[in-house]
Amino acid sequence: MRVLVLNPGSSSLKSSVVETATIPAADPEGSVPAASAESLAPLGQIDLDWGVDATAGGDPQDDIRSLVSRYEAAGIDPTTLGAVGYRVVHGGATFRRPVLVTPEVIEQVTALTDLAPLHNGIAAATMTAGLAALPHLRHVAVFDTAFHATLPDAAFRYAVPEAWYRDWGIRRYGFHGVSVAWSAERAAALLARPVGELRIVVAHLGSGCSVTAVDGGRSVATSMGMTPLEGLMMGTRAGSIDPGILLYLLQSGRLTAEKLAEQMEHESGLVGVSGRTSDVRELLQAEADGDGRAGLALRIFVTRAAECVAAAVTSLPALDAIVFTGGIGENAAGIRARIVARLASIGVAPIPEEAVSEDGVLSAPYSSPAVLRIVAREDLIVAREAARIAGSAAT
Repeated sequence: MRVLVLNPGSSSLKSSVVETATIPAADPEGSVPAASAESLAPLGQIDLDWGVDATAGGDPQDDIRSLVSRYEAAGIDPTTLGAVGYRVVHGGATFRRPVLVTPEVIEQVTALTDLAPLHNGIAAATMTAGLAALPHLRHVAVFDTAFHATLPDAAFRYAVPEAWYRDWGIRRYGFHGVSVAWSAERAAALLARPVGELRIVVAHLGSGCSVTAVDGGRSVATSMGMTPLEGLMMGTRAGSIDPGILLYLLQSGRLTAEKLAEQMEHESGLVGVSGRTSDVRELLQAEADGDGRAGLALRIFVTRAAECVAAAVTSLPALDAIVFTGGIGENAAGIRARIVARLASIGVAPIPEEAVSEDGVLSAPYSSPAVLRIVAREDLIVAREAARIAGSAAT
């Protein structure tokens, strides 16, 4: 099936058209074919830049109409599409698997916006626009949080009063699940190991950042929590900080709840410490030019990422590989090398500080754990799930 994938992220609307027949699938033993980058390439790909975060984007309906027209101009006839798939960040406790998009589903996704304010609102708007632009197709929502439905209770529960969990649903959900799912499959192919045997840690480092421990293809620990604010330092988000700081700022009247939310979502992280940008490429150049705040921002980022990777390892019986993915994980070779250097105490050997353009193993041959660089191909997982759900609905 040919699927249009729409991925409204925290800084852009990514889109691609994928022919699902080209996506490698695991055999009954869990082995995944090592497909080439060329064979995995989408039929077409168009990305729209929304700047620092998705809430600053334009009109999704105009964006969808523009994308459809541009794909048609490139020779991809909209009538050949079999489905539209959407990556949705937060499914809460409601969505533990992909579903057909309906007005009721969009309403439920919108209701979760408070838990993912940079993502769910724009995802709901994108789905609404997609239904209007392509009403003859089946539309499928694929949720990041669904991959983490396998988290054990000791990993998803917080040490708070029972009523918080029972009555208010306060628990860890985890995010970047679609990216992690692809990383696990791709790592298995690159290492020539069955997915079910691999114990890996996936570091998704981009505008948003998370670390997930995956045991045999199942999420067993992850750094993001009930919302995408927890865990690693990120582009504009602080990650985990002392909750007493937030109480102090509110109780002392220094910040209102609204202003605190704004600064935690948009004015913290790399941009908050550096005072200039969340773009790691610019920060690396500024660091080289002697900018102390840029250098400090990168040192904090590396420290927090290494801490989270090391913590994730404690949820695995052993560690076979560490995967770097996401915009920073894929492209910032210096940041990868710095993070790995801090993991020497847990037996991770150094990797070269050199840029690579292909998926592959960065560590020396026969090193264990292996260190890999894998392009985040959320579109392939979304397309495969959308084709499956749309196909089932048609029978």
